[in-house]
Parts: sequence; C-alpha cells; structure tokens
Amino acid sequence: AFKQLKVLWTPCLLLQIFSLTVPVCVSTGKCEESLATPLPYSSFTSSSVYGGGYGAGYAKLNRRGGAGGWSPMDTDHNQWLQVDLGSRKQVVAIATQGRYSSSDWTSQYRLLYSDTGKNWRPYLQDGNIWTFAGNSNSETVVQYELQHAILARYVRFIPLDWSRDGRIGLRLELYGCSYWADVISFDGHGVISYRFRSKKMKTVKDIISLKFRTTAGNGVLLHGEGQQGDYISLELRRARLQLSINLGSNQYGSIQGHTSVTSGSLLDDDHWHSVVIERFRRNVNFTLDHHTQQLRTNGEFDHLDLDYEISFGGLPVSAKSSSGNRENFVGCMEGITYNGDNITNLVRRKKVDVSSFRNLTFSCAESQSFPVFFNSSSFLQLPGQSDSDTLSVSLSFRTWNPSGLLMFTALSDGVVEIRLTDGKVTVHINATQWNNARIDISSGSGLNDGQWHTVHLIALEYYVMLTIDGDEASTVRTAIPFLIRTGGTYYFGGYFQRTNTPSPQRSFQGCMQMIHIDYQLADLRAVEQGLIGAFENVSLDMCAIIDRCVPNHCEHGGHCSQTWDEFSCNCNGTGYMGATCHTSVYQQSCEEYKHQGKSSGNYWIDPDGSGPMAPFRATCDMTEDKVWTTVKNNLSPQTSVTSSDQEGKAVLQLNYNMTAEQMFSITSSAEYCEQHIAYACRMSRLLNTPDGVPFTWWVGRANEKHSYWGGSGPGIQKCSCGIERNCTNPKHYCNCDADQRQWREDAGMLVYKDHLPVSQVVVGDTSRAGSEAKLTVGPLRCRGDRNYWNAASFTSPASYLHFPSFKGETSADISFYFKTSSTYGVFLENLGTTDFIRIELRAASVISFSFDVGNGGVELSVRSPTPLNDDHWHRVEAERNVKEAVLQLDGQYREVRPAPPQGHTRLELYSQLYVGATGGQRGFLGCIRALKMNGVTLDLEERAKVTPGVKPGCQGHCSSYGMHCRNGGKCVEQYNGYSCDCSLTAYDGPFCTDDVGGYFETGTLVRYDFLPEAGLPVMREVKSLSEVSVPSEANLTQEELVFSFSTSNAPSILVYVSSKTQDYLAVVLRHNGTLQIRYSLGGLKEPYTIDIDHRNMANGQPHHVNITRNQREIRLQLDHYPVATYTLPVASDTQFNLVKTIFLGKVFETGQIDPILIERYNTPGFVGCLSRVQFNSIAPLKAALRSGLAAPVTTHGILVPSNCGASPLTISPMASASDPWHMDSAGAIFPLSEEKASGDGVDRNSAIIGGIIAVVIFTILCILVFVIRHMFRHKGSYHTNEAKGAESADCADAAIIVNDPAFTETIDESKKEWFI
Repeated sequence: AFKQLKVLWTPCLLLQIFSLTVPVCVSTGKCEESLATPLPYSSFTSSSVYGGGYGAGYAKLNRRGGAGGWSPMDTDHNQWLQVDLGSRKQVVAIATQGRYSSSDWTSQYRLLYSDTGKNWRPYLQDGNIWTFAGNSNSETVVQYELQHAILARYVRFIPLDWSRDGRIGLRLELYGCSYWADVISFDGHGVISYRFRSKKMKTVKDIISLKFRTTAGNGVLLHGEGQQGDYISLELRRARLQLSINLGSNQYGSIQGHTSVTSGSLLDDDHWHSVVIERFRRNVNFTLDHHTQQLRTNGEFDHLDLDYEISFGGLPVSAKSSSGNRENFVGCMEGITYNGDNITNLVRRKKVDVSSFRNLTFSCAESQSFPVFFNSSSFLQLPGQSDSDTLSVSLSFRTWNPSGLLMFTALSDGVVEIRLTDGKVTVHINATQWNNARIDISSGSGLNDGQWHTVHLIALEYYVMLTIDGDEASTVRTAIPFLIRTGGTYYFGGYFQRTNTPSPQRSFQGCMQMIHIDYQLADLRAVEQGLIGAFENVSLDMCAIIDRCVPNHCEHGGHCSQTWDEFSCNCNGTGYMGATCHTSVYQQSCEEYKHQGKSSGNYWIDPDGSGPMAPFRATCDMTEDKVWTTVKNNLSPQTSVTSSDQEGKAVLQLNYNMTAEQMFSITSSAEYCEQHIAYACRMSRLLNTPDGVPFTWWVGRANEKHSYWGGSGPGIQKCSCGIERNCTNPKHYCNCDADQRQWREDAGMLVYKDHLPVSQVVVGDTSRAGSEAKLTVGPLRCRGDRNYWNAASFTSPASYLHFPSFKGETSADISFYFKTSSTYGVFLENLGTTDFIRIELRAASVISFSFDVGNGGVELSVRSPTPLNDDHWHRVEAERNVKEAVLQLDGQYREVRPAPPQGHTRLELYSQLYVGATGGQRGFLGCIRALKMNGVTLDLEERAKVTPGVKPGCQGHCSSYGMHCRNGGKCVEQYNGYSCDCSLTAYDGPFCTDDVGGYFETGTLVRYDFLPEAGLPVMREVKSLSEVSVPSEANLTQEELVFSFSTSNAPSILVYVSSKTQDYLAVVLRHNGTLQIRYSLGGLKEPYTIDIDHRNMANGQPHHVNITRNQREIRLQLDHYPVATYTLPVASDTQFNLVKTIFLGKVFETGQIDPILIERYNTPGFVGCLSRVQFNSIAPLKAALRSGLAAPVTTHGILVPSNCGASPLTISPMASASDPWHMDSAGAIFPLSEEKASGDGVDRNSAIIGGIIAVVIFTILCILVFVIRHMFRHKGSYHTNEAKGAESADCADAAIIVNDPAFTETIDESKKEWFI
C-alpha cells in the first residue's frame, strides 16, 4: 500500500477497457514536486507553539531554521499542524522528520485534508481512518506513497503518538503536482443539456467521468434516453449512487433490458467523489472513488440509442413528465467528460445549453455546516439560558450504533435526556420536586442507518413535544405535571461527571451538526477557539463516519450490518459460513460426501467451494465402489416427437436446472460420464448413411452439433447396431434408418464426456405420413472426482512444485489433505516484498499458518492431541479475510485470530507459489492431495509428472479410511482412492453396510455346500474370477454363526449346519415362538440344547442372533441384550467333524437327521425374512442372491431380495438380574431339550416310543418317494427325500401342492402380509 515515491505522470494514460484502448490526457510532467518547502512561513499554522523558534513555519523537511521544527505548547491529542498549499493540489506522497537534533518526534499521526479549511476529511485506506507510522528519531526521513492520491488545498497533521523521551516534534514534506478543473455549481434548478450533433446517438462504447460534491442525499447527476426505450441514468438515492442502464431487448421488450447497480454510501458528506462509467457493448465498469464494479447488462442489444441530448444535474424538461418526482442535483461538479468531450469546458465557453440556470457560477460555495465527530469517550458542552421555563433543543445526527446519549442537561430540579435507544429517539424527564416524577416519550425507528436525522425537543408550560426529521406525523406530545426550569448547561454526545472512565451505555459514536439551543444555532467555531463551552476528545469541523458495509465484504449474498466500530455478516440461507460468508457449507462432490460416511441421496454440491459458482443439487448414488453423480433433465421418457418447424424439424430442448458452468464442473472433474439416449421409430429415419446429411442430431456442451448416436463415438455417424453389425437391415447402420413400418429402436450410451450433457435434440424425419418417433434422453451420470484424489508424493526434502503466485484478494482460503511420517516440513509458501503466506508442519502434532499483510507477521497454530506423522490423511483448512484468520485441522481443532484494526486487506505477493519446500526451508516428505486455493484445485499430478523428486498420486489410503469398511469388509488400495471388499461378509455396498437379505416364501430354502477336497481345483478357478473364498469340508473346534430374522410364523428351522457325520448345529423356532439352539457334536445320547423360553421371537419384529463357540464354551447374544455363556457337557466332543452343508429356511438332506427337527420344525418351513447370514467367513444367503458370485449354492422356491429392516430393536442393555432372557443356569449341563428332563421314566419311554413311530412314518414316506421318482425319473435325476413334482416345481414343497389352486393365493397373501 505504501512504497517509496516513484510516480511518473505521463502526458496521456491508455485505459484498457474490454480490449478497447482509450486515451485520457492529463497535465504533463512528473507528479512528484515538493509542495510544502516552497511555501512561505505564513502557510503553516498550528494548534499552539511551544516557543518562538518552534513555529509551524519551521516544519519543513531537512530545514534547521528556528528550533529545527515545530513543537506545540502541550503534548496531547488535541494538537495539529496545518499546511495551506495556496490552491488545490494533487498530493501523492508524504515525508516526515522529527525536530532537528532533539528528542522530539512524532511516531504516529493521521492526515486530514480539505478544500476550504473547514469540513475536514480524514485519509482513509482499506475502509479505515488510516494511522501512519512516523519517526523513531529526529533525523531519519520516513516517506510514503499514498495508496490513493488526494485533492486538497489544506492538509492537517494530527499527532497520535510521540517520543517517550521528549515532545511532539515534526518536519514534513508533501509531494504532488498542481490540479485544475472547471467547477460548476448546481442549485437544484439548473441542468446542463448536451445536445448531440445528430438527432440520434448510437454508441457501442461510452466513457463518462465526473466528480461531484454535495450535502443532499438525492439528486440526478446525469440522464439520457431514447424513444426506443434505451436510457442511462446516474442518480443519488439516500446518499448512494445508482447507475441504471437499458440497452433494450429484441425478445421481451425494453423492460427486460433494465440493469441497475448501486455503489458507495454517505455520499452527502460535502466531499469530492469521482465517478467513471466505462461501457463496451454489454460490459460495464462502474468506478466510484477507486472501487470498481463490473457488470453485464441485461437484454440482448449492444448499442445505446439516445435521442437529442444527455443532461447533467437533472432531468431534461422532456423527461420530467414520465420520470416521476426525481430531484435535480444540488451541489458541485467538476471534470465532466462524455466520450472525449469536456462538458465543463464547453459550458465555460458557452457551447452548451445552460438556460435553465438562474445564476451560473464556476466555483463551489463553502458549506455552512460545522459537524462534530464523537467517539466513545467524547462530549461537547454548550451554554444555554438558565432558569427559563422553556427548553428547546434541536440537532442533526448520523450514526450506525443503535444506542447512545445525544443530549443531557440538568434542570434546576431534575434532568432531561435525549437518547438513541434501539434505533429510536427517547426522551426522559425526571423532576425531583415532584417525587421524582418521570416522563418518557419516544419516536422514530431505524435511525441508526448512517443517514442524517433531525431531532427537535420542546418543553414549555405543562407539555413536551418531540419531532423527528421535521415530520409532523412523527411528533409525540404529552402533558407534564410540572414547570420546566432550565439549568443553562447542555452536554452533547456524552456526560462523564467526576470520572475519567467513559460509560459505553451513555456515550454516542457518530456525528452531529446544526445544534440549536433556545432556538439559536450554536457557534461551534467559537467553541473551537475556546471562547465558549468546552469539549473533550471530539473532532470539530469533521464527520469521519465510515460505512463498513461499502464495499460489502460479505460474500455470496451475505447480509452486512454494522456498528460504529465493526461490521458483521449474516450468512443465513446463503449456503456459506464464516465471518464473511466465504466458506461453503457443502462438499465439492458426491465423492467427498461418501468419505464422510454419507449414504445415497440428494445433496447440495459446491465444486468450487469459496468460488463464485453457486451450489447446486444432485443425486449421489453410493451403492457401488465408484460414486455416481446423477443430474436429471426435464424430458420425459418416450417423449413423442410431433411438432415441427417450417423446415420439417422438431427441436426438443433439455433443461437440467443448473448453469452450463455448474454442469461443466461435474464433467470436467469426473473420471467417466455417460448418458443414455434412445430413439424409437416407425418410418422415421435417424442418421442416414455415414457420408450423408443426418436427419437427426443432438447438441452438447458448448452448443456443438453431433451426429453420432448412443453406443457409437465422435466422428462415426453410426448407431450401436452399426458398430456391432447387428442392425435390422445390414445395409444400414441404424435400425431406424431401415425406414420400416414396425417399431424399431436405436439406443445406447453416450460416453464422450467432453460433449455431454445433451442439451438439445433436433429430429428431422417425422413430417411424412405414417412417421412416428419417441425420444428418451436419460440423466447425466458421472463417476469419480479427480480433484478430490489429485495428489503428489514428495520423496525428497529438496523437492517442490511451483505454481503462479497466489492471489489473496480480500479473502483467501487454502485447504488440502496431507499424510506423512516426518515431524516437520513446509506444505506451501508464497512471498512478496514484505507480505507472505506459509503453512507448515511445525512439530509432530502442530500445524502453523503464518502470514503478513503489511502490519506485522501473524501466526496461528493448532495442536493435535495425537501425532500427525502417523501416515494417515489429515485435513488442513486456512482462511484469512478482513475480519479474522482461521486455521482448522481435521474439522475439529481450530484457532481463530481477529484481524488487527488497521492493515492491508489484500495480500501483495510476487513470487511463485511453492508447494512442498522452498530454498532454505525444511522440505516436506509425504503426500499432499486435493489442494484448493480460493476454490480452485491445483493440478498436483500433472505438475509432478515433470518435476524431479515428486511423483504423481499417493498410495496408502486405507491407513486413513480403512475404518469406513465395516462388518469385516477389507480395505483395498487404489491409485486414486480405495474400495471396500465385502466378499467375505454378509453385507454389501461401498462400505459393507448394506444388509443382504431375502424373504422366504412357504417351502423356500437355500442350500450352501462345503466342497470335498477333490472338487477344489475347479472351484479355485471360479474363485480367481469372482474373488470369493470357497471353503472345503473341515473339522471345526470353533465357529461363529450370525444372522438376523423376522417372522410371524412358528415353528420353523432358521439355520441348519450339517456334516458327513451325525454332527450338526441347528437354530429353530418352537411352536410358541421361542428360540432353541441345538448342538450335536458326538459323545452325547441327545443333542445339547439351549432354550430361550421367556420371549416370543415370532412377533414380526427383526431380531439379531450371534452364536460363537470355542471348544466347549458357547456365547450367545440376542439383539442388544447382554451376552450369555453356556458350556458343553464334559462328555460332548468339541470337534464339529466334516462340515458339509448350510441350510436356510428348511432342511432337505440325505442321511440320518435328528427326527425332532424333521417332525416338529421342518414343515411347512420358514416364512419370513432372513438377512446378514454368516457362518465363519461364509455368507450363504448373499451368495444365493448375488448372481455375479460363483459359489456352490442352490435355491429352491421363491426368494425375494429384501433388507428385512434387519436392524434389531434398539433396547437398552439389561442387567443380568432383571433380564428375562438371561438364564440363571447359564453354563448348566444338559439336558435342556424341548422334552425337559424329568425324574420318572414314563416320560422318557414316551419319548422313545414317539421317536420309533416317527422313524416308521419317515421310512414309509421315503419308500413312496423312491417309487414315484423311479416312475418319473429323467437323465440327471438324483435321489433325495424330496416329494413328488420336484422336477417341475420351483421348490420341494411346491412339488406337493403344485396343482393346489390355493397355493398361489397363499403366496400372494403372504407377500401382502409381509410387505404391508
């Protein structure tokens, strides 16, 4: 912002305006003349003088006259030194010294300037009243170039800090050059009418510039219009400048071409403001006081068509009738130019119509106002009449604060206060002689808007009246029960009695003027001269109010509000957050949502983060390893193509509810995109021959026309069947080109993503008799996010990547992921002359963000509770704006540092941006990915390909993201990410969290066979293709069975694991819906059973079962209840021999089977839902439902895929003592069978007899089955205990009832019951 003085003023500046170079000529010579040194002694004045040789006239740089410089009588904050330059000058730089050979100097100061020696204006920079750093000794010259040149005749220095060992001392110099311009005074009646040389003026470019000065908040500065509806207007509205322009529109009429933009604030401050309007076609630069807004006009025309004239200072007579009650401008203008014509010069030469002026003057009258500037510790004391029965006070004020004391006066027997409270004026009167009688009245609202407002209070006889802004409607009048007796002393802005500590509740921050007491205007100049009244910490003849919301630092539509000292941003509804609404609350892609653990759904996407692109909504499909982003269009499937234009073509426009820029952000960052397109036809040709003119084409990105179809590629005018050579008519390359009367279709995927999406389809062969066509264009689907995985590996401490210099602007943000095993290293750095920005790993657990914007270095650091060199991915986010600096680590560890009250708002960096290391810095070893700066992703991979010591990509994502693979899923490394291998789990989905389940109809079963060793070689080949482990028969000493189920039917077999011996494991539901686990491992006469007798589990609710055995110990967990432990009897074997088959839902097995299972639980079979079934590493149900998995599994009957709502009921764990499922006999020895052990032998004998009968019946059934199978056997048949009809039925049970008409109804009802 400040540099050594090197200003060259060339004869002509070349303004580059949208590729148009326009010369603007100014006075010749270098604008670096010494302005103060040539002045006489009398041009220097001051607040006071320490002695005869210390006069202000000795304060010239490097001079030793007198005492060697200026020093005031008192060393305090009320001193000033003023220079009268004789006429208005352009000041571009300042230089200061202390008093010669002394201990007196000024270390900090402010600069005020004025044209008249009144109404001073402080020098502002970056939205603040700027404090200049001065001297630290008496001889060194400190020189600064002003960020913006100032125009003034009077310049005043205000010392703020000085030598600790001496006094205020100052010598100075001002550098600049002469300035002259024609000035015209406007009285509200006169209007300059600049007539064009021809009746109409049609321009493609315009340059209009002027300076204005006013105390009025409203008024038209310029206006021009044409009969076609074009116009341009520049107008003050509530002290803000509004530019309105309309170039017209040929489609909707002129109202659609209206464009309006507002700039500036508080422009009624009686100071000069410069305006430049530059237009080239529809592009406009609107500059007010060095702040430029760029805009593009609405409508479709490029030319501005004006008729007859353009006026300055108001509306021409011809426009007043149609333009409402718009006020003319009151104030001064200078330097008015219109497209190279100096209007003010033409007025002086009487070449322009100024007949409307009553008294044309070429000077600017001095303002009669005398503002007073209050801070939080100020007050102004003024005298008034004492012992009067009438109190009359009026004033004008402007402020941003909602509350503050405007006036206080003590009565002879009470007090009167006028306060601003929550934006309204309140009056409080308290009379002590009337038992502290209290009167409170209020009026107005929203008076803290920065505008001038007037307050008038009258209290006389027995009433008081309050009026705001002279509006009678605002007047509040009330009676008072006593007479007023004034005290004669009035305090404005504050009242601090007997204390040096200001009270924020009673202070006022803002400006006042036009103070009247007892109907008399207070003479504030006499106050300044010390003749009347008193003041403390006020600035007289100056209003230094600043609008901190102009320019608006709240980004992305954030709403700015302010107090006197600061502004704040309301980001509600913007989609952004932070102190300036800079950071997006949404993620950059579906890929990023996935790695936050989100599931499929609709999400807001913000690809450029803090950039200008607005967020948009898209559908994220996360059911596969790759994440798909889907954007739908408005074209319905099978849309009939009927309407045609004059050329016989039908145009179908597609809308995706997002801008082309947003769509490009999806396709450009994706790894792959596709869009399905289909053309169904009957006598409607599609593409014609490869060399002919196509009948139909589509338009993609960038409005490019394409004549290839789905399944084909660019440059190949064929359809999918033409590529595959299977078209209906081999002479054509599309099915529809055969021109047949039957319905045909050409469909396929468009996969060249640089052409997608389809935005328009033009169909050209539907106008013939009998021609019909239907068009389908599916959604755009893209997968992957190259930006999110864009990474580089730094393998050498001296390696780095370099990019163009970082443009900090007013807000800057940087984000990236890193992983390393090193304890330190610089992530990135960018340097300027003094400014810099750097992010580094300072220690194993400390990240630091340091920068300098010209007011000293700032460093933020965040410490992690765990080491960061753990070779896991960590995310760093840093942001700096005009309000604060923020550093955040892994989304949870954060440091925020408020911005200093004074500093540059823009980073000034000149070197390249270095990523990884720079000379002299400790290099970074590890990986960096997804590096984004101000929303733009830096392509680390491309730069790494050509940089030694840096490799593109980064391996090792599973170390950071492996925990996302749930339920036993295995994390698999990939070049640009990772995936979860769910093949050895009972789950599916990208994170192995999707339940795999099925609904079992009556008689449905799933059979999974363990292969003998002889069958393994063949299946190993299958395994290599499917990557599914195929187990063989084994002897188990431990196993784990996990599954979920829900049913309303009992009894049934849930899971049965058989063996080639008589060993088995069964989980069944008994008749009363209770659960039983049966273990038979040999060594026992009867199976070991575990009964859960206290709960009906056939209640239609989902339940979860986990059975784990290790040798003799069996652990059982049901739902969320505590684990129960059981122990096999000592006599039981501990080895599950030769595991053979897993049955789900029903058992159909050869060999000897527990008769209790068959008789009581196997018929009609399980009806309900099973999911999450896993036996050790085997997922039999998943293998049955996933056709892509090659596994020894078969399904009989109807199995409908369903997740079964498998999450178990959320029930708080219960203590064992109160758990109805907890068995007091946990670990007790057998028998706990359904036929409970009893003491008498009768029950035992009955059981034996029943078993014999069951065996006999079973034998008879087997003989019948054998006979029937023999009668109807066919090649490939095999012998089991299945029933007749199995060959033609879907399942074994269906064989028995295949001809039963009620069977279908039963299944249908079962489906209805389940899915309802």
